[in-house]
Amino acid sequence: MEEKVTINRQPRSAKFKLKVALEAAQEKETLNQIANKYGLNPGQVSQWKRHLQSQGEQIFSQGSQPNQKQQEKKEAELYEQIGRLKMELDWLKKKVSSVS
Repeated sequence: MEEKVTINRQPRSAKFKLKVALEAAQEKETLNQIANKYGLNPGQVSQWKRHLQSQGEQIFSQGSQPNQKQQEKKEAELYEQIGRLKMELDWLKKKVSSVS
């Protein structure tokens, strides 16, 4: 007789998700067996497995560092633009209030 496992609804660490996804990718057990073993929904195990298979190559790619630098540069530019626009808005508010 199979033991019924209660499904836990709690946040899982990235390490735990990776462990479950790797186990699912090995296909030594069915998704249902893995899900029961860890108290998860089989759909969640399947989703983590698909995510690992589709995004796993990015872990080993050389291009991940430059992308992060580009992102940081773009963010800095956007913050500068926000600052300029805020200053212009304040200036316009002063002009409108002095004209009124």
